[in-house]
Amino acid sequence: MRTNKLHLSIILLSSLILACGQNSKQPEAESTTAVKKDTSIKISSAKTILFFGNSLTAGYGIDPSSAFPAIIQKKLDSLDIPYKTINAGVSGETTSGGLARVDWILRQTPDVFVLELGANDGLRGIPLSETKKNLQAIISRVKEKSPETKIILAGMMIPPNMGPQYTRDFQSIYPDLAKANQVSLIPFILEGVGGEPQLNQGDGIHPTEAGHRIVAENVWKVLQSAL
Repeated sequence: MRTNKLHLSIILLSSLILACGQNSKQPEAESTTAVKKDTSIKISSAKTILFFGNSLTAGYGIDPSSAFPAIIQKKLDSLDIPYKTINAGVSGETTSGGLARVDWILRQTPDVFVLELGANDGLRGIPLSETKKNLQAIISRVKEKSPETKIILAGMMIPPNMGPQYTRDFQSIYPDLAKANQVSLIPFILEGVGGEPQLNQGDGIHPTEAGHRIVAENVWKVLQSAL
């Protein structure tokens, strides 16, 4: 039932997330600026966790301090774990966009790299082979530039409006890549949030602050073992 509920909710609002990618120039500029400020500073006393993603990572529609990367930072601080988080999320980002900017992001070497991309590819019907190739290229680039960096891949689901086969094959991209590259996998980053009206904003697709707290827990379950 939850899967059907999730798919129905995302189908109704998939066009809206596309609009976010096309009409969110200002949020993108703000997110990029934030990344430049964060990554231009070398942190000598703490290791770093870099969250590389789209509007979900950026915290679209809420205060950045309430987005899941910031919640992870608060958890790290409360546990006295010496890591600093870097939010490198850009609203509307596709895997090709991520690949185009990953070298710039990797000017600072993160200790943990959380890759959260692909949803916008699926919603736009981009060929799955291209999405998988781009995600693989990003993973390979991180490994080449920083072999010691631990990579975590965030799994995602999309609505079945592109056809059931496309939907199934899209979902399988993430476990396939995680296995092939021997990296950690978050099975579905929006588990417990997708399709739940009270945990999403008015658009029905971007999590509220409460939704981000659940997303943070989904991430933490996998992230803590990498620390």
